[in-house]
This record gives sequence, C-alpha cells and structure tokens, in this order.
Amino acid sequence: MRRVRSIRGFHVLLMLAILLGVEGARLAWIQMGYGGPGSASVNAISRGAILQRTDDLVLDSGRGRFLDRKGRLLAGVTVQGLAAFPDNGMPRGLDKDIRALAASLGTDAEMLDNWLTELREPGLWKDEPGSGRALGLTDEQIRQVERSGLLGVSVLPYVNRYPAELAPLHAIGYISQHPEHVLQIYGKHIERGRMNLTNPIGGAGLEKSLDRFLQGRAPTTVKQVTDAARRPLEGLGLRLTSSRNPHFPVHVTTTLDMDIQRIAENVMNRYGIGKGAVVVLDAANADILAMVSLPRLNPYRIGAKGTDERNHAVTAVPPGSVFKTVTLAAALESGVTDWKETFFCDGKYGKYGLKCWKKGGHGHLTLEQAYAESCNVAFAGLAERLDPAWLQITAERMGLGRQIGWHANNFVDGKPLRLIEEEDAGTIFLNKQIARDGGARAGSGIGQRDVRITPLQAANMAVTILHDGYVFSPRLVKDIRYADGGLMAELKTQSSPSKYGRIESSTAARLRQGMLAVAREGTAASALSGSAWTLAGKSGTAELAGNQKARNDQWFVGYGPAKGKPHYTVAVLIEDQPAGLRNRGATLFGAIMDGIRQLEKKNRLAEEQAGER
Repeated sequence: MRRVRSIRGFHVLLMLAILLGVEGARLAWIQMGYGGPGSASVNAISRGAILQRTDDLVLDSGRGRFLDRKGRLLAGVTVQGLAAFPDNGMPRGLDKDIRALAASLGTDAEMLDNWLTELREPGLWKDEPGSGRALGLTDEQIRQVERSGLLGVSVLPYVNRYPAELAPLHAIGYISQHPEHVLQIYGKHIERGRMNLTNPIGGAGLEKSLDRFLQGRAPTTVKQVTDAARRPLEGLGLRLTSSRNPHFPVHVTTTLDMDIQRIAENVMNRYGIGKGAVVVLDAANADILAMVSLPRLNPYRIGAKGTDERNHAVTAVPPGSVFKTVTLAAALESGVTDWKETFFCDGKYGKYGLKCWKKGGHGHLTLEQAYAESCNVAFAGLAERLDPAWLQITAERMGLGRQIGWHANNFVDGKPLRLIEEEDAGTIFLNKQIARDGGARAGSGIGQRDVRITPLQAANMAVTILHDGYVFSPRLVKDIRYADGGLMAELKTQSSPSKYGRIESSTAARLRQGMLAVAREGTAASALSGSAWTLAGKSGTAELAGNQKARNDQWFVGYGPAKGKPHYTVAVLIEDQPAGLRNRGATLFGAIMDGIRQLEKKNRLAEEQAGER
C-alpha cells in the first residue's frame, strides 16, 4: 500500500514539474520575441514592466550652498517639508484627517484635498501659491502629518534653494532650466553621463558666475515603489538615495553680512523706496557687505509683475552731483584750480541752458563751499576749463568708467572668472569728438550728459578716497570649500589699478575735507545733523532725459565714522523720483549708518558677555 502511494506521489510531482517546465518555456518563448508583436501575452508583460515603477522626488539637487561671512546660509537651506506621492486612484484616508492637516497648515481643506488628488508626480506643499519654495513645517505640523496617516503623505527633508527668512538677493542671483545653455556649456559632461539637459543652470549673480563649481555631483532623491497598478507596495516604504561623495555640495562663503543686508533693506522699505539700490562696503578692503536692489527679485518667477531680475546696484545710471567729486579731483590735479579759488554764483551759467539748482544762486563761494553746496555754476566752469582727457583719466583712476568687481584671468580651474558678470562699466564721454564740445564737458562735470556710473563704483570710489587713491576690486566671495571643509579656492583681496596710475594722496585729502563739509554745513547737513556717528559724503540729483522728463534719480555716497578710522562706505540710489522732490539720499544714508552703529554696539556687548562667561 505504501508502495502504491509513493508511485502516485511521484506521478503527481512529475506532472507538476512538466507543467511548470512548459509554462516556463512558454514565457521564455514570449520574452524572446517569438510570441508575435500583437500577442496578448507580450502586451500584458510589457504593460506590467511599464506600470511597475518608482515615483522619484528630488529633495536636494546637490547644488552648492551660499553662506554669509559669518557662516549663515543664504541659499540651500534644509526644511522639513510636506511631501506627497500620487494616490493613483486609491483613497488617501479619512476626510477628518485631511481637514485636521489643512487646519494645521493654515489652509483650506478643499485646497489641500484638490492638491493631493491632482498630483501626477511627487510634489511638496509650497509656502505660498506659485512659489517654488517648500513650506518649512513646525514640530506641531509634523506631528499632525504623522497622526493623519494619509496614504503617500510624508515629512521629508527638502532643500529650499532660497530661504523664506531672507529676501532673495540679486547678488546671489537665480537658477533656471535652460537646455540650450546646458548643452552649450556642459556638452562634454552630458556626453559622459555626468549631467542631463534638465539640470538647473545659473541665470544671474553668483549662481551664474560660479555655476561650474556649484553643479552637484548627484541629487538626493526619495522613491516610492509601486506595483503594476501603481499602488504602493506593502512593506517597501520610501527609499532614499544620495551621493556618497564627501566633497559635495561645495560651500561658497560670501562677504555679505545678513545683519547689514537686513538693515539696508529695512531702511529702503521704511522710506517706501520701490526702485533703487544700496551698496555697503567694508572701508578697509572694499568687501561687499550688503547689496540691495529694487524692485525685488523673485527667483522662482522671473519676470513676474512688480519684480526685476536686473541688479540695479551694478547698473550704470547718471550720477548727478556725485560726479563733482571726480571733477574736483581732476581740476586740482590738472592745476586749473586750487583750494583758494573763489567763485560767484547768481544761479545762471549763461550758456548751454545750464543753471544752478539753487534759485538766485549761492553768491560768493570758496572751492570747498562750492563742493559742499554742490554749485552747478562753479563746477560746470571748472569742467569746461579742463582738457576732457583729465576728466576721463581721473575717473578711471578713481575706479569709474570700467568694471571694478573682483575677477581673475586664470582661476583655480584654469579658466577666467568674474564674480559679478552683470556689472556695467559705465561711461564718461561717448567718444573723443563729443568730449571736445564745451557744453558736453560742462554737462559731464556736473554728472549729466553721457556720464554713467553704478552704485557699486560709487561706494568703491569712497573707499579709494579713504585709501589715498588706492583702488580696490570689490570682493563678493571669500572662499569656496568642499562639504568636508577642505579648501577648493581662496579669493584674496585684490586691487584694481588704472593704467593711468592713481590720484595724489593730497588730492584724496582735499576730497575727504570736502565730503566732511557736505555733511557739516552743506547739502546733507540737515539730514545728517542727528547722526550718532560723524559722517561724510556727497549728494547728487540726476535729471533723467528722454521719456523720463520731470523725473530724477537721487544719490548719496558717503562713509563713516568720519572721525578716527572709517568702517563703512555706502552708496544710496533712489530712482525715478518726481522732479522737485527733496533728495532723501542723505536721510537714508544716515539711517543705514545709525542701524549699523547699533549693530556694532549689540555685537560688542554680546562679545563682552560671552567673555565674562
């Protein structure tokens, strides 16, 4: 009996083996392509291979980070974000859980439900509609996500390129997808499989100039594995993939100071300035501590209404009477005047349609008073006396009429590098023929006609005057380091000498004397009388030609403290103001300097308290 059962069992196993073998051969036959292109079996297998897939969400592109000079992140900030994967027709969870999560996020339940329902690829809940920035969740919001238990909804670490806590900076710039540019610049990388056409690329600012160093080696992604019906597979959860290269992403330490940047931004906002720029430089070496440009940049929506991707801090515009600083230096160095000369201003120049800004004129003036009171009659006369070459050469000696931002012809990778590619060179005269015209010289001498300078150049000119004519090249980056702290490149302070040499130290001393007189008894005396620091500078109002008639740009360029060793130079530009409106440049300059002084006191107190502990 036992022998019969054994034989039957053997036959059953044999039949099963034969059936499995036949089925296996059939599948192999189909997979090798012999099942026919229209075969239902082939189509079913193909559908299964296509539908069984993973949904990828990029949490971090691997792009390099930006930090301010104190190590605080300016770009590339990690937040805990609300991530969701497509539900593929499956129920997310209970309505009450969606309502509770929506309430926690401060949004409408229907809006959250629609977002979750309409997802066709993984996404993150944004901090505002149309933003490319993920909302950074609070601890309570994270707990609410966990309590909800909604299908395909998780809390994941996500890198916001530009943080919500800091207004986007034109100096940092923006990134965008531009396949044509990627192919043009990184064609070899694409051929080697190191990049693809969808990689974001820098569009402006440091994002653009340093793009070749910022490109990440590999992104950090999270994957949700699904079955052929695109339902999440049980037990597999989310899979995180990231680069194991300890050198990346690189960290770029800028010269910017977030505290000073905020002070300048807040002052512009407080006075309702919608268009203009502020540049704050370290008076010791021309490092760029703050660079404000208005209208603001929206790096997630370039071209959006009310924004401007153009950096007004490095855009050349008419400087008005700020340029009288150059005219004064040129007149002194050429010998057409001296500090003892006196002038008479009755308000009219008598030709070229020029007149003084002060109705009725200033009367009798010394050269110092003419500068302090910004007398157009005196300075138009000085400029017309000058050989135009003196104005051109003196301007270049003082860092105007040319790009002065930090650059290297042969950087660490053997290629040239200019940190601020958008910087305008500016102009003094359009050409030599125009410069020979007396009216052109007179107009240029008071900062009109074809004269164009940038706020960066203006602030740097003040640094030049403080250093007896030595021109620095303003630096925006201190160093580039690997993620593990190793140094890739150090960008040392550099000069930007003119081929014509530099102004005399005695000339620089006279300019400082004149700038101090502006703040003490000249055009800025009233605005700066209550300043905690003794300040110095030069105001300017530029008439806008063409379609901008009856509109002016208002300037102030100065430094402080003027007693002892100056710490900062500042250029303020308020654009497109109604003609006749009082110049508020000096007022904003004073407010910025007062804010910085308070910051210095606060920092000093914190250091003293830390030392006591």
